Amino acid sequence: MWSFLILFISILLLLLYSSLIILYRIWFKRLVPFSVSVDHSPKTSFSVIIPARNEALNIYACLSSILNQEYPGKLFEVIVIDDFSTDNTVTIIKTLQTKHANLQLIQLADELQGEKINAYKKKAIEIGIRKSSGDWIVTTDADCSAEKQWLCTLDATIQFNQPVFIAAPVVFKKDKTLLALFQYFDFLSLQGITAASVSAGFHSMCNGANLAYEKAVFYEVDGFAGIDMIASGDDMLLMNKMKEKYPERISYVFSKDAIIATDPMPDLKSFLNQRIRWASKADTYKDKGIFFVLLLVYCFNVSLCLLFITALFNHQLIFLFFLVVLLKTVVELSFILPVLRFFGNTGAIWFPLLQPFHIIYTVVAGWLGKFGNYSWKERQVK
Repeated sequence: MWSFLILFISILLLLLYSSLIILYRIWFKRLVPFSVSVDHSPKTSFSVIIPARNEALNIYACLSSILNQEYPGKLFEVIVIDDFSTDNTVTIIKTLQTKHANLQLIQLADELQGEKINAYKKKAIEIGIRKSSGDWIVTTDADCSAEKQWLCTLDATIQFNQPVFIAAPVVFKKDKTLLALFQYFDFLSLQGITAASVSAGFHSMCNGANLAYEKAVFYEVDGFAGIDMIASGDDMLLMNKMKEKYPERISYVFSKDAIIATDPMPDLKSFLNQRIRWASKADTYKDKGIFFVLLLVYCFNVSLCLLFITALFNHQLIFLFFLVVLLKTVVELSFILPVLRFFGNTGAIWFPLLQPFHIIYTVVAGWLGKFGNYSWKERQVK
């Protein structure tokens, strides 16, 4: 009896999950690529905020891609907040400062003066915003690189759509390792959902590696107040606050020129810590649409694990288990293929082969995000 109850629940959740993925596909297919007109005149002043902790291997390439933007230098500044780095991060930044007058360095140690906090990244961004001069804040990470038209595309989006908050695309660089490939497809699906749902006005989703918001509105919604004790959420939780006040002025920029590229996590431990960190804020969203979607995804994957375990003892269910997983894969492929085409990459043949890993990882990361601790940037976080 229990075996067939689990089967029934799995099929029911499959139907709900498939309907959701098909809806995302419809929304994504409706998107029209945004491009900057040839006669476009830049107007927006930007402050690009980059928190950095022990990023000596990445910070030069990151800053070079931003400081060499095809955007008037007088209209943007770059503010790096050093988060207690113990490597050569600060030295590299100071060297670049000799060549770029619009590059500013802030050291978090000087600002905190020994104060212990849980959300160092939020504090770094908050301090950077306080000391910024631009009308718009743009955030990215120290291990990212930008296209040359990145800021110009954001400016055109601001002028054309009049938003207060912009979510923009991020992609993991492809690597040859199995772990990197897994991260690439997992993250790509999240980016596809972000593009589809934000454009449809359904979710408040974004990634802090590539977003922009009006500075005045940041202060209007009291910045990170109320979410400042949560280590993660400098992106989606802030976006949620702005959407509550300006529900019609949240934009997604669907443009290849706006893509930010970043490296995948180098090992399994750092990958799991990253995903647990993301999952840790799931029950803090005021946008209950996101919460119920995450709950559906989690429960569906749990049901698949339970169905597999049950099938080991009831061989009649083995075929049905693989059939459910096959249908799940087909539905997901129908969504991921157009997303792959937008980001200019192929390799979809690997997607079905990674399904078992994805099911297990979703269950583990979701559980630990709620009930466990994680380490991030050599810090233990609760």
